[in-house]
Amino acid sequence: MKITRYLTFVFIGLLCYRSVAQQRPQYTQYIFNNYLLNPALSGIENYTDVKLGYRKQWTGIKDAPQTSFLSANWKFGDNYLWRNALSLADHGDDPMSRNYMQNYTASPAHHGMGVIAVLDDVGPLSRFDANLSYAYHLRVGQQLNLSLGMSAGITRIGLDVYALDFGTADPQNDPAVSNAIVSQVKPDLNVGLWLYGARFFAGASVQQILPQKLKFTSDPGFNQGKNVPHWFFTAGYRFFVSDEIAATPSVMFKQVSPAPLSFDTNLKLAFKDRIWIGGSYRRNDSFSALAGVNISKLINLTYSYDFVTSELNNVSNGSHEIVLGLQLNNIYEVWSTTRMW
Repeated sequence: MKITRYLTFVFIGLLCYRSVAQQRPQYTQYIFNNYLLNPALSGIENYTDVKLGYRKQWTGIKDAPQTSFLSANWKFGDNYLWRNALSLADHGDDPMSRNYMQNYTASPAHHGMGVIAVLDDVGPLSRFDANLSYAYHLRVGQQLNLSLGMSAGITRIGLDVYALDFGTADPQNDPAVSNAIVSQVKPDLNVGLWLYGARFFAGASVQQILPQKLKFTSDPGFNQGKNVPHWFFTAGYRFFVSDEIAATPSVMFKQVSPAPLSFDTNLKLAFKDRIWIGGSYRRNDSFSALAGVNISKLINLTYSYDFVTSELNNVSNGSHEIVLGLQLNNIYEVWSTTRMW
């Protein structure tokens, strides 16, 4: 029984240590929905931008991460934004056109709000995040906006103790299980900023600002688990390959101590903002292929597949991610959501 108890604590400790390296879910399509990582994008469009997504990571590995999310953000107020940086100025203006870029005018100052709910399952651990976001978009030039945002909410972390199997005849009678903390709720706070114009964007954000201890056992000798901040820095620029094709390269740096700095490079090719394909590389982790279609001015659908390049490729068949987007109250009949990517 002592051996079982010891192994249980070791296993929980490993889970906590692993979670220090990457506590938040990983997304390939953050480039399609940067709002997931940065609350400063709240209300950046004229319409209400809704995303429903699912990610199955490392298929072929039992109890590999699975993530489901719902996000929505909208501008606050009744007046529509004229010449919004990421939306059409009026009916008939095509954001693919050079004329639109040349005549671009920054959005007036405005407020934005949003909500995010994320459920992430990793083996016996589950995590649920619910946040409400707010952003204020400043006009800092004739063609330039800077938005400042924050989000606050709660994080619930649960442990399914009965999924921990160390060979005991009846795990319910194991004292390690009876002493386990199966659920804990913590406050959450995130902040970010976003600089954007007609052709480019750049942003920085940090998640999990509030330091919180994580503990899955009542044993007073175990106190190693904790939440750590997640830092994100990203930038991208859009240019024309032809009158009908636009390319948008972008990069992202992510820092989660004590893990090494993570670096992503991305490239999207869009045809008239109706159909697009893209590729992404995450250093020492994966190559990704992405594709999307704007089915109508209301609905868009995107898919990505990650080809694992780390040692996990010996046991994993890669990762799948699919996202359904809705553009509600789309008064200017915009075809493409978050046009910069």
